[in-house]
Amino acid sequence: MEDVYIARAGAQSKSRNTGNKIKALCTAAGLANMVNPGDLTAVKVHFGEEGNDAFVNPIHVASVVKEIEAIGAGPFLTDTNTLYLGGRRNAVDHAKTAALHGFCYPVFDCPVIIADGLRGQSFTPVDVYGKHFDSVKIASDIVSADSMVVVSHFKGHEAAGFGGALKNLGMGCASNEGKREQHTTRPMVLEDRCILCGACMNACPEFCISVAGSSISIDLEHCIGCLMCMNTCPEHAIDLDWQDDGVVFVERMIEYASGAVGNKTGKAFYINFLTNITPHCDCTPWNDIPFVPDIGILASIDPVALDKACYDLVNAEEGVFGSLLPDHHRPGEEKFTRVWPGTSPELQISY
Repeated sequence: MEDVYIARAGAQSKSRNTGNKIKALCTAAGLANMVNPGDLTAVKVHFGEEGNDAFVNPIHVASVVKEIEAIGAGPFLTDTNTLYLGGRRNAVDHAKTAALHGFCYPVFDCPVIIADGLRGQSFTPVDVYGKHFDSVKIASDIVSADSMVVVSHFKGHEAAGFGGALKNLGMGCASNEGKREQHTTRPMVLEDRCILCGACMNACPEFCISVAGSSISIDLEHCIGCLMCMNTCPEHAIDLDWQDDGVVFVERMIEYASGAVGNKTGKAFYINFLTNITPHCDCTPWNDIPFVPDIGILASIDPVALDKACYDLVNAEEGVFGSLLPDHHRPGEEKFTRVWPGTSPELQISY
């Protein structure tokens, strides 16, 4: 594994403000070795779902862009469209949401380009050598970019355990069809918890959920596995078969992550923000309070080493009482499987 560099949270002088920390991290971790003058550089970010404000602050992303421009490259901000309903399902709405959240001029001197096209159908096949795929469908503009800088908010995730650089690559760089290939997970209803409120029906982008008598029915044949029903259920009455579905989901996501950088050997750089470490993905139209305090910002040229370091640092923190973390508050106790029981967060690293 490559080295991972950290700038701790907290500052008592101008030299330690976030912009200067990012500059120091980019220098120490070797951004200039990954991005060359004249490169068209994809800056892979998550613009945040409308209603969410836990995503990486655009001012901080702008500091990353400034370092790329100083090298002489041409950066562009990018992400891919979502499967589920919301403000990022097509490129028009996605660009509007990005602008609403501050990813626009004059904050940035570079454009926003949604990498998989107007409706998420623009992709380039990339060969991989995995258990599940021999070819993956990566957004065309990410494949076409000369280099890539992946800026990720490290936080919890209801299916993967945590979301960091690897998930930002695997799910975040996939086209619409590629996301469908990864989402093999299918939800099931825990009838003893269901109150028939209809929140899951309203959240389903494929209209697969209906009331059948005194219970909820999910049409699994047409379900795309986006898990928005699970995210929105106020009673936690929708769950997965974690032993089988959860493992396959993570493995497929990691194989897609390898495809996302399949033509970027020596041309990819990664920054993770361990701030505002919330339980949910930034894809939810809300965000809960963090379950551990802010830790800092980390950078590396190795996304596996980076996510592993972030995972360990979160577990080393004292948990926040009153958050979604029910126990394991002591430093050194595993946090993510307590926030999301059944998930296998370390599988992202080992696979």
